[in-house]
Amino acid sequence: MTAWPRFPPDRLLAFSCAVLEHLGVPAEGALTTSECLLLADLRGVDSHGMVRLPVYAGRLRAGVVKARPEIRVESRFAAVALVDGDNGLGPVVGMRAMEAAIDLARTSGIGLVGVRNSNHFGAAAYYIGRALREGFIGCAVSNAPPHMAAYGGKGRFLGTNPFSIGIPAGEEPPLVLDASSSIAARGKIINAAHRNAPIPEGWAIDTEGRPTTDAHAALAGAVLPFGGAKGSAISFIIDIMSGVLTGAAFARHLNTLENLNAVQNLGHVFMAYRTDLFLPAGEFSSRMDEILRMLKSAEPAPGVPRIMAAGEVEFATEARNRELGVPLQPEVVQQLTALGAQAGVDFN
Repeated sequence: MTAWPRFPPDRLLAFSCAVLEHLGVPAEGALTTSECLLLADLRGVDSHGMVRLPVYAGRLRAGVVKARPEIRVESRFAAVALVDGDNGLGPVVGMRAMEAAIDLARTSGIGLVGVRNSNHFGAAAYYIGRALREGFIGCAVSNAPPHMAAYGGKGRFLGTNPFSIGIPAGEEPPLVLDASSSIAARGKIINAAHRNAPIPEGWAIDTEGRPTTDAHAALAGAVLPFGGAKGSAISFIIDIMSGVLTGAAFARHLNTLENLNAVQNLGHVFMAYRTDLFLPAGEFSSRMDEILRMLKSAEPAPGVPRIMAAGEVEFATEARNRELGVPLQPEVVQQLTALGAQAGVDFN
């Protein structure tokens, strides 16, 4: 397999910012969105990286996403707020909501923020990182358009709704989980379809509900939840919390990214927790170090080098890609080059 070409992270960030600013997004919003996309590629989650920039740009050009939203934050209770994203870019709305959750947590110990009228917000780990930098526990969930079959179902009903949580430690790296409720992110199937490559068995079904390894048939059909009935139930609950509870769209009311004729109205929920809720922050950090070291020192099964905590692989991948450059598949490079030509920004 030929290695994908690599690009300096700072150059990719500057390119993405220039494209978004050309489309009317303020500099701060362009930077937030670009950082979110870049982080996904740095962490090896290319399904949520720069491959999404042309889609975001298309929705901005079509007028179904606002370049300059008037985001409103409404206090609901002492530790609760509601954010109306005014149909802005998902990362812009999402970061505003996480900042609101952190502000609430500073004074109330915990902050819970619901979001409506938002869009695809990229990698959930991006927002978790903001809470971790504050020394807080962070949590983020979002609903997504129905691309996944409910357990035992034939057609699309559930979203590949993500869940992410980050817990800071002391000397050890933080614990960071960012996971879709599907067996695999739909973006990975999209990438496979771009390469005309097969997907693993068990990832998806075709339009007739039959298992398929054809990426194109999978995109026409539905992805499958992780863990069978358990993953299906978790996805459903995330949709209720993100969509039904917040007043956003949900289930089949949600529009896809690719449909440029309608808004999405996605819903999210962000949470931030202080680590000194029940004991001093320093003691919490020491206890986190202890439990993480206990996990990593556990005896591995035969053939397994060592036990790793959630986030370790992504941290290592990010460090490597920051040093060597971000790998982008050739099809994505072509799309970005064409996008740059439209915006008068040279991708090279």
